[in-house]
This record gives sequence, C-alpha cells and structure tokens, in this order.
Amino acid sequence: MSSPDHSYILTITCPDTIGIVAAVAGYLRDQNYFVEESAHFGDRDTGTFFSRTRFTTNGGSWSEDVFRQGFTRISEKFSMEWDVCDADRKPRVVIMVSKHDHCLNDLLYRYRTGTLAMEIPAIVSNHDDLRELAEWHKVPYHHIPVTRDKKSEAEAQLLDIFEQTNADLLVLARYMQVLTDDICRKLSGRAINIHHSFLPGFKGARPYHKAHERGVKLIGATAHYVNSDLDEGPIIEQTVERVDHTYSPAELTAVGRDAEAITLARAVKYHIEQRVFLNGSRTVVFR
Repeated sequence: MSSPDHSYILTITCPDTIGIVAAVAGYLRDQNYFVEESAHFGDRDTGTFFSRTRFTTNGGSWSEDVFRQGFTRISEKFSMEWDVCDADRKPRVVIMVSKHDHCLNDLLYRYRTGTLAMEIPAIVSNHDDLRELAEWHKVPYHHIPVTRDKKSEAEAQLLDIFEQTNADLLVLARYMQVLTDDICRKLSGRAINIHHSFLPGFKGARPYHKAHERGVKLIGATAHYVNSDLDEGPIIEQTVERVDHTYSPAELTAVGRDAEAITLARAVKYHIEQRVFLNGSRTVVFR
C-alpha cells in the first residue's frame, strides 16, 4: 500500500467509440478517487481514442493489483491498451552525446535542479570529450568508440548498458551517429532524437552556414522518436525562431543551439510524464 496523498497516472489507447470517458470516470468515482487532470482525444482519421488521467486516492488506500483487477472489466470491454503508474516514479533515462555539449548540459542542469523528474544512470558517447561534465554531475560516463567495421559491437554495448541500468528512455542529445534499423526497432517509442529544423531543410555538415547562404528567415529544432527513417520519426515537439539578414553563421548557430536544447527538454518532459502517445507516424501530446 502507498501513501494516500500519492498521485497516479492512467493512460489509455483503444478503438474510439461512445462511452469510454463515462466508463473510466465512473470507475474512478466508484473508488472515491479524485481526478486532478484529465485529457482525451479521439482521432477520426485513425478511429483511435487516447486518454491520460492523473488522480489521487482522495485519502483512501492504494493497491495497484486491486486497481488493475477492478479495471480489467472496462479495459476488456473497450479493447484497451492501458497502464497505470505512480506519478512520483522517476523514469530512468540514458543519454547519448558526441562532442556538442549544449543539449547534454541543459538536460543535466534540469536533472540536477529537479525540473526534469528523472534519473540518469548513464551517459554514453562515441568521444571522451564530455566525461568531465558527466562526472561533475556524478553520472557514470561510458566511452564507446564507433567505427564502420565495429558499429554492431558498439550498439551491442549500448543495449547492454540500457538493459543493465533498467532504463526507460534513450535520449540522443546531439549524438552524431546513425543508429541501425535493428536498434531502432528494439527501442521503438523509447528513443528521442533532436535535430535542427529549417525551411528549406539543410542536411549534412555546417547546416547553419548553408542556412546563412540561403538567407533563411526561420530556424528551429525538432524532437522526435527515432525510427529507421533518418530524422523522420514521429514528431513530439518543435520550436521556431525568427532571424534576419543581420545574423552571422555564428549567431544563427547560437540561436539554433538554444532552440535545440529547449525543444529536446520539452520532449523529454512530455515523455517522462506519460503525455505522449504514438498514433501511427504521428503523436498525440497532452501538454
């Protein structure tokens, strides 16, 4: 039994139909639970219903087993994929990084100050440059070099770390290596990447210099789940910043780094708070 002042989060995905919200609300009412926050969405394109409810036991006792047994009748009736978890549980997040430190530094600051309620059991990098930053935050740092002929070995080591630390999420905080299709499948819905986002899009090296050459007026960043299509996974969060002809490549880079850091932090926050639902190639995000 947990403390009665705890909050819990109920997440549901199921075929959309009439009566789902009433059934869920009725069950929580019958248990004398107090709903603190509720959001739901029915996608007419896919015929899928999504719901996130945060509630407390309203002074009563709590047993997850009892809740699950009682909720089974409703979940089976509506063919639900669902879960309930303690809102105070801190998900375990493994971070990957290469040499750029702005996203990692931002995540570590938010972790240290409690803005992001998570645990970081490991930082993994293909370079040793950011070890000191990780160690200052007392986070274990794993240097796994990546070469063309040993890429599969490097990814096997990454998966070992992910599994041994009981991690819930992998965050690519400017990790400059492409993950193989195999690891993308294994971590589907559990790996988030960040990349710059321009109109038009500039791929490859020196994107901000290319943007400057084309005189772009908008730059930004996109955080998305990782899949086998490079930088085309389901989008979680995006940020756009307006710039003009006075910005040098260095200034564009500085604005872009800020956008990348805040966008990735928001995406991680939404994920660890159980606010993101996969909806085919898209996402539903209850902010």
